[in-house]
Amino acid sequence: SIYLRLRDVFPNSLLLESSDYHSRENSMSYVCCEPISGLVLSKGELKKEYPGGEKETHAAGSFELIDQINEYLLAFEAEGGLPKLISSGLFGYFTHEAVEHFETIKLKQVADDARRIPEMQYHIYRYIIAIDHFKNELYIFHNQVEGEKENGGIEQIEYLIKNKNFPEYSFQSKQDEQSNLTNEQFIAIVEKMKTHIYRGDVFQIVPSRAFSKEFTGDEFNVYRALRSINPSPYLFYFDYGDFRIFGSSPEAQITIKDRVASIFPIAGTFKRSGDDEKDAELAHALKNDAKESAEHVMLVDLARNDLSRHCEEVEVKAFKEVQYYSHLIHLVSHVSGKLHPGASSFK
Repeated sequence: SIYLRLRDVFPNSLLLESSDYHSRENSMSYVCCEPISGLVLSKGELKKEYPGGEKETHAAGSFELIDQINEYLLAFEAEGGLPKLISSGLFGYFTHEAVEHFETIKLKQVADDARRIPEMQYHIYRYIIAIDHFKNELYIFHNQVEGEKENGGIEQIEYLIKNKNFPEYSFQSKQDEQSNLTNEQFIAIVEKMKTHIYRGDVFQIVPSRAFSKEFTGDEFNVYRALRSINPSPYLFYFDYGDFRIFGSSPEAQITIKDRVASIFPIAGTFKRSGDDEKDAELAHALKNDAKESAEHVMLVDLARNDLSRHCEEVEVKAFKEVQYYSHLIHLVSHVSGKLHPGASSFK
C-alpha cells in the first residue's frame, strides 16, 4: 500500500518486497522513488546520465561493460547509512541477453521482437523507503546531490504514506493468451535438449516459451495476484514508464556483504499439505528423493564453480537444509566465498 500511495506522485518507482521471509536478513522491503542518474544498455549501446543532466554514449562494441559500471560508481560517494539497511546505490536489472557482455556466448538475434527491452538498466534514486517487517519500522532516506537545495520531498513522502486514501485501478484481460511456440514446437525443443543432456553436452538447460495477452487497466493487479499465490522473500515490481517487469523468487541470485559472496541454491520442492505432521513426512521424503537430491547436488557444484572464478575460501556452509515456505517445502544450501581483491560486486 505504501508503493500505491507514492507511485502516482513519483512515476518510474521501484518496489522490492519481502512477503514470506525466514529471518531479518530477508525481511526488508524497499521503495525507490525519483531516479536522478543511471546507466541503460540497449541494443549494445551504453548510455550514462549523471545528476545535473550530463550524458555519455558509448557505441556498441567499444567498451567493457563491467569496467564502465565500476567507473560510473566511482563518480559517486555516499555518506554512511544505517547498518543492515540499503540507503543508496544502483537499483535495476540485467536481462538474459546481457550475458553476451560477460561471457563468450553469442545469442541468436530475433528480428522485430516486441518483447525486447533494454538489456540493462540501473539507476540511482533520490528517495529510498526501507520497511523492516521484523521490527515494524520504516525509514526514509534522501540521497541529496552535493550543492542541491532541500525541496521538501521527505515531508511530501511522509504525508503520502500517512494518507489512507490512494487510487486503485481495475484490470481486465481482453483476449486468450498467445504463445510464441505451439505445444508441438515446445515439446520438440525439450526432446532436442534431452538429447544434448544424454550426450553430456550440458548439465542443465531450461527451455522456455512466452505467453502474452492484451489487457486494459492497471497491471499492478497482476503483481498482486502473483504475490498472493506465490509469496516469497524476493518480490519485485519495476516501473520504467513504457514497460514494467515484475516477479517472485524464494532466493536471491547472489548476495554480497563485507566482501563475502553467498549463493543459496534451491532445488527440490514439494507442495505443502496444510498439515504439520504430513509436511514433516513430505520433508523427510524430499531429503531422500534421488532425483531431487541429484538436481540439488548439481546446483551446489555450479555455485561452487561460479564463486571460485572470483572468490577464495569457497565453502559449503549448509547443505540440503529443509526450509518451509507458506506454500512449498524447499531444499536449500549455502555456498560462500571471499571476493578476490580485484573483484567487484558486479563482476
